[in-house]
Amino acid sequence: MSVSEIAPEMPVPAQAGSGSEASSGSDVRRVLLVWDAPNLDMGLGAILGGRPTAAYRPRFDALGRWLLARTAEISIATKGRIEAEATVFTNIAPGTADVVRPWVEALRNVGFAVFAKPKIDEDSDVDADMLAHIAARHRDGGLAGIMVASADGQAFREPLEAIAAKGIPAQVLGFREHASWAVTSDTLGFVDLEDIPGVFREPLPRVSLESLPDEGAWLQPFRPLSALLTSRPGQGVA
Repeated sequence: MSVSEIAPEMPVPAQAGSGSEASSGSDVRRVLLVWDAPNLDMGLGAILGGRPTAAYRPRFDALGRWLLARTAEISIATKGRIEAEATVFTNIAPGTADVVRPWVEALRNVGFAVFAKPKIDEDSDVDADMLAHIAARHRDGGLAGIMVASADGQAFREPLEAIAAKGIPAQVLGFREHASWAVTSDTLGFVDLEDIPGVFREPLPRVSLESLPDEGAWLQPFRPLSALLTSRPGQGVA
């Protein structure tokens, strides 16, 4: 699937969270960061073996500073005005609005735009919305760079490769043990989230098949076993 084939009519905001005041001028291009909150929460939970404590929650102020620095790097080699656009896509489960609201407001205060969608059923995720936003930005010629933060990122592989093929810097941000396809990609860059200064206060307790201790280690499930009761038929393990 090409980028232009994804939700071509979906409207997008004239300006979304950036490190500076966004402009509506057609000469402005964006270095876009898309943060896939549901997928990253799952990936981080798998690494930690449970819900993250404060020490292991990503710091978006540090991420924002990194994005601004990356935007400055791209600006050096690009003509015209370049601005950063930071976005977070998330689901809001029923009854959790009051719990999630402080996090959403903190993100907006830092300079991130938040796309929030009710989690009504298994099909109400935000993958299509993220792809549509990337497609819209690319379609209007406003992309100077693209970074997608997702634990595995497979849903973004073809669109990102299509963008990179046009000479636009494209990167995947995630965890190397979950996104080996991006780590070894010849066309896409990969940045491990833990390598971005200040994103995590403490080192993550990471264990992978390539770095097992001599005494062995537990690899925690990506999702609770009870999810099998609501998953679609055919989503099994051979």
